[in-house]
Amino acid sequence: MLRRQFIGTSAKASASAILYSSGIFKSNPLLEKIGIQFFSLPKMLDEDLTGALSMLSKIGYTEVELYGPYSFSSPSAIEKWNAVTPSLGFKGSGYFGHTAKEMKKLLQENGFSVPSIHTDLDTLQTRMNKLGEASQILGNTYVVLPSIPAENRKTLDDYKKMADAFNIIGESAKKEGIKFAYHNHGYGLKEVNGQIPLELIFSNTDPSLVFFEMDLYWTTAGGGDPIQLLEKYKNRYPLMHVKDMMKKVRFSGDGGDPKQWIELFPYMTTAGNGVLDLKTILTKSKENGTKHFIVEQDMVKEPEIALKKSFDYLASL
Repeated sequence: MLRRQFIGTSAKASASAILYSSGIFKSNPLLEKIGIQFFSLPKMLDEDLTGALSMLSKIGYTEVELYGPYSFSSPSAIEKWNAVTPSLGFKGSGYFGHTAKEMKKLLQENGFSVPSIHTDLDTLQTRMNKLGEASQILGNTYVVLPSIPAENRKTLDDYKKMADAFNIIGESAKKEGIKFAYHNHGYGLKEVNGQIPLELIFSNTDPSLVFFEMDLYWTTAGGGDPIQLLEKYKNRYPLMHVKDMMKKVRFSGDGGDPKQWIELFPYMTTAGNGVLDLKTILTKSKENGTKHFIVEQDMVKEPEIALKKSFDYLASL
């Protein structure tokens, strides 16, 4: 009888321990908040903004990152966007036909906050006041340049000039109560005349004015090591684009043009479904100052399925 009681009591204790441990695990996930970059599902947002936001909220996403252009963007940015939309199959961007206040209301109704928005170089240089006004409404901290225009990064001297420009943009952003960040699209990671262009930008920009958004996929495609960069430039990567790679692939060249990016789109996959050691990378990124983890699967097919898989995996870490 005593033996049976002991076994029964032990079994209950073990079960309680397992349940308790499970509860601790779930209440202490690696990522407390998981965001989504709107360019992951632009067509869905364009066709049914309210429905798309509701879907993302039900999946569990709590942060969103917008992409431009916006109604206040520079004419050149809007012109370039209009030129490429026929090939993309959608036109929506920014607030998708709404005002900033209307978009804010829709986001709040679905439980979203906005850490960052993407915009273009011309708008950053000529319309920072408009970006500041919009950011005050949306509540975003960062305004992000997704890539340096090709004509502005042909030589090392071009990169030095961009570093100088970034310092000026960062100062302008600071005056508006926001912060400037640069998202590298995978180019500038290979040595040129003894120097790595991306490192040149880091070393020639003010850490208090210029921040960075790491894209795990494009960094890897460009030959960079995400963990080494995070550790070397601690606290300079507050933002991260999270995605996975079906197998380790590299750009056919230096990664400097859209053709090379498009070539690698087929290898992009949901988080946890590829070869990147996301748990280790994300753990290291938190240790080195990353605060916002944003899923981006560029124009992914069946976003309601793919984006849920990415979220579920990241939430399980």
